[in-house]
Amino acid sequence: MNQDEHKIVVRRMAGLIAAASVLIAVYVLRLIFLQLVNSDSFKAQATNTTDYNFTVTAARGDIVDSAGRRIAASTTSYNVVLSKLLMGDEDLDAMLQRIVELLEAHGEKWNDSLLIGEPDAAGHYSFTAQADSTSDQKALAAMKDSLGLQQYATADDVMEKLVEDYKLEGYPFHWQRVLGGIHYEMQQQAFSNVNNFVMAENVSEVTVATIKENSLTMPGVEIVETSTRSYDEGDIIPHVLGRVGKITAEKWKVTDENGQTTYPLREKGYNMNDMIGVSGLEAVYEDELRGKDGVETITRSSDGVIVGTAMTTVPEPGHTVQLTIDSAFQQAVDKALAKNIEMINSTYNNSSSAKAAAGAVVVISTKDGSVLAASNYPSYDQNLFATQYSQYSSDPGLPLLNRALQGLYTPGSTFKLCTSVAALEEGIITPSTIIEDKGIYTYYVDPQPMCWIWRQAHTTHGRINVSQAIVDSCNYFYYEVGRLTGIKKLDEYATAFGLGQSTGIEIGDVSGVLASPEWAEAHDREWTDGQTITAAIGQSYNLFTPLQLANYVATLVSGGEHYETHLLKNVKSYDNSRVVGVYGKGPLNDLNISDSTMAAVTKGMHDLTYDSLRSAFSRCVVEAGAKTGSAQVGTDIANGTFVAYAPYDDPEIAIAIVVEKGGSGSLLANAAVDIINAWFTRDGTGATAAGEDALMR
Repeated sequence: MNQDEHKIVVRRMAGLIAAASVLIAVYVLRLIFLQLVNSDSFKAQATNTTDYNFTVTAARGDIVDSAGRRIAASTTSYNVVLSKLLMGDEDLDAMLQRIVELLEAHGEKWNDSLLIGEPDAAGHYSFTAQADSTSDQKALAAMKDSLGLQQYATADDVMEKLVEDYKLEGYPFHWQRVLGGIHYEMQQQAFSNVNNFVMAENVSEVTVATIKENSLTMPGVEIVETSTRSYDEGDIIPHVLGRVGKITAEKWKVTDENGQTTYPLREKGYNMNDMIGVSGLEAVYEDELRGKDGVETITRSSDGVIVGTAMTTVPEPGHTVQLTIDSAFQQAVDKALAKNIEMINSTYNNSSSAKAAAGAVVVISTKDGSVLAASNYPSYDQNLFATQYSQYSSDPGLPLLNRALQGLYTPGSTFKLCTSVAALEEGIITPSTIIEDKGIYTYYVDPQPMCWIWRQAHTTHGRINVSQAIVDSCNYFYYEVGRLTGIKKLDEYATAFGLGQSTGIEIGDVSGVLASPEWAEAHDREWTDGQTITAAIGQSYNLFTPLQLANYVATLVSGGEHYETHLLKNVKSYDNSRVVGVYGKGPLNDLNISDSTMAAVTKGMHDLTYDSLRSAFSRCVVEAGAKTGSAQVGTDIANGTFVAYAPYDDPEIAIAIVVEKGGSGSLLANAAVDIINAWFTRDGTGATAAGEDALMR
């Protein structure tokens, strides 16, 4: 290369270098510009995401007995849940088919509330048998309404609408029904990007494992851990505990008389597929038991990729509700009642028509109205309610009836205690007043009722005072005392004792009937002078619950302090670290029964346990008082009633027993003794604990 050529190459290289330098400079300047000026814009593009929040249901709080033993608890279970957000572009119906086939293979059911059965061979549908029941008429109407159909629409019309709406025309009839039902359920649960669909509940661990094994081929199909209500002993106070269940359509969507629609449960933070207390304590203490739901946040980028998940709010389990009932004592009371009814049937009642059919027991604390036991016979198992409801509901023994709180019974001679207190406190008689039983009460021309002993043995009780009249249960004595006292005063004292009115118990009871001229007039019944004297012995129109009778006796033996009955002992945090509320109500009223009246009445009750009831009470571990009663419910058939308290010198518990077709109240004495002995020989772990921040209801 000569010198000229070399100079040309050098110049060209210099030019290239200069050009490259300019390009690099331009690039660097551009980069600096982008970083300094447009960095925020690029950052936004790179992080353009959307957050989706999903509710994580909190575990329901426990219900425990007075000693802290669990009665109702939440146990871990697993649900099959569909996430529309995570499904992406998957064929939904194809996915649903796969899930259904998998569930069927493991004997599982999926959520389907569509009230339509399987199609016939020609592809025609009918509403299910349940749809004809009164309870499901509203659900059927709501179903048609939600699909935009007239109320006269047939099952075929409903399915035709579902097939059209969800483009199921290409599927066989069977699959149209399956997929249509699931789509309807999705509609009810408002399935969307922000609302998952619970397809199946409480599935087996085998199903859980199978779904997890197929997770890669079933995007958006998840196993979600949840809680299910379980009962350690399903036969303990099922009528009191009540039940939890899914939110019904009528509770979710409420329309008033003006056509205004509200969603009260949604406003309280519930989802439509949530479980809620529907009866008993589960419903009453729903706010305490429910807990606080958590929130899981799923973040998705603009191109549909899930870029993160996080538990943004941790769920907080519900509070623990502690009851006044001791479960071990409750079981002893249940056993005593069942044993007593079986004894009456085998020993005294031979004919089937006279068989003791049912009964109830209530035990009350004399100190504050705490319910210590509430037994019903027959009863049912809470854990079997869902699967055996039809059997329970059709049982002629009515095991679902809460007789202890809602059964109404004529009190019979147990009411004579009230009559005694009224007459003594009003000065109509004194503890030493003597009345001669003449067998037939002839003060009125009509009626002229007989004392029971005259009717049975053509003899009388002779000359007796009030204490002896309680022992003998002398009708003649109380006819005279009732007439002299008058119905106005009898009703005044009965009302003060809480008879014929609600006791205030949290789960509700019935008020019953207190015989009076006013009640008779309001119900187009006759009231005569004879009604007053029969009311005085616990007959006439008087109808009370076993709960009222127990609280009446508790009020009496406490000297007249009348409390509301209650089941709540306290409410604690889920970990039992703190008390958040206790029951703290004082007495409703105080009869201020005089010492002389108390002595006369309780002496009669105590003496009875050494008289006709001696055989039973000879084995009682403490001194006690009692009163028997009976009420005719048919020819030679009577309900037995019995009230008692113990100990005699320092009353702690009051008991009321009613046995339908139980005959004489004296036949219930053995059950009362069994109950008293069970209470006073227990281990003492059910003692009342102090608390703060009274929870008033």
